[in-house]
Amino acid sequence: MSKTADDKNEKEIARLRLQYHELAELAGSLAHEIKTPLSVISLNVELMTEDFENPSTPDERRTLQKLKELSKQCGRLNELVRDFLRYSRPEEIDLHIGDLNLEVESVLGFFGIETADSGIEVQRHLDAELPAVMLDRQMVQVALQNLVKNAIEAMPDGGQFLVRTRLTRNGVALDLIDNGCGMDDNTLMNMFKAFYTRKDGGSGLGLPTAKRFIEAHGGTISVQSEPGLGTQFTIEFPTPRRIDS
Repeated sequence: MSKTADDKNEKEIARLRLQYHELAELAGSLAHEIKTPLSVISLNVELMTEDFENPSTPDERRTLQKLKELSKQCGRLNELVRDFLRYSRPEEIDLHIGDLNLEVESVLGFFGIETADSGIEVQRHLDAELPAVMLDRQMVQVALQNLVKNAIEAMPDGGQFLVRTRLTRNGVALDLIDNGCGMDDNTLMNMFKAFYTRKDGGSGLGLPTAKRFIEAHGGTISVQSEPGLGTQFTIEFPTPRRIDS
């Protein structure tokens, strides 16, 4: 390929990247603008629901049910807007020396009541000698919360959830292994695509956001799954030496 053709391709790639960033910025701004009127609607639905807290007639009971459904849908929209803003406009990464084990324990603690109530046995195998890595705590917390939530939802009738950290040739790894419903090939091929979901009411942004945040650290995420047997997510972060090299 000639130099002229190479230059033309580079310019086209640059144009497409600029167009993508402009569209992402526009979409993020639109989502942000939606938040204010949606908050007003949610507040007024909440106040109206309080007015019908003790219905005494069939009409009032029907009104209360409609208001509850409106409140549920407002909550769903709020979650969708929040997830979309995280996905489309991630904050600039702020790396500091961190302990992956501590971040894992923090997230597991956050879901402690939910896993106990769901009958999920959490098994921790965290390497006490794990070296430090460069982390943006907020990004890592969001990514891990999305992955742990996904595992919990895969085990509605309870199960076992193995959480393991270990040293690898390339850095440190975190394995999240559940014995839940598992995923078929179609889901495995599409799970990291924005808005793809198998769940009623799901935004389809949790796993894509987790992947984006992990890759922003120079890390990788992989998945193995079998329907009816369970799923294993493996996240790998480079050590500080490898980040600098």
